[in-house]
Amino acid sequence: MQRTDDSHFDPKEQLRSVGLRVTAPRVAVLDMVARNPHSDADEVAAAVRDELGKVSTQAVYDVLRACVGAGLLRRIEPAGSPARFETRTGDNHHHLVCRNCGTVVDVDCAVGAAPCLTPSDAGGFVVDEAEVTFWGLCQSCR
Repeated sequence: MQRTDDSHFDPKEQLRSVGLRVTAPRVAVLDMVARNPHSDADEVAAAVRDELGKVSTQAVYDVLRACVGAGLLRRIEPAGSPARFETRTGDNHHHLVCRNCGTVVDVDCAVGAAPCLTPSDAGGFVVDEAEVTFWGLCQSCR
């Protein structure tokens, strides 16, 4: 399920489309991640608690896991950083990460369509995705 424009993202519709029950925590998590891509689980949990009141950290982790499993969210894990989540899925895009402040931004596939890069020796694997992280300093940190 590919989404690149979250301005029309409807969490309830997305949950129904993959057969997940619509619950307040699921809607709040998806809405928060759509509005704040590349948030980590703690940031998501804090925002969900602000919106819904008491919601356990485990409940937020369970929602994130279910939504990643259903293809509604993508989990990325830049080195030295907690896992982050985004609603842009299915398009094999990459990320730029600031070494100083940790800001993460999307960048389209480096070359052509997925996997867009091929290993020198695939070792018998059928490669369908390449995950590239570019590192540097963002404009604010330069």
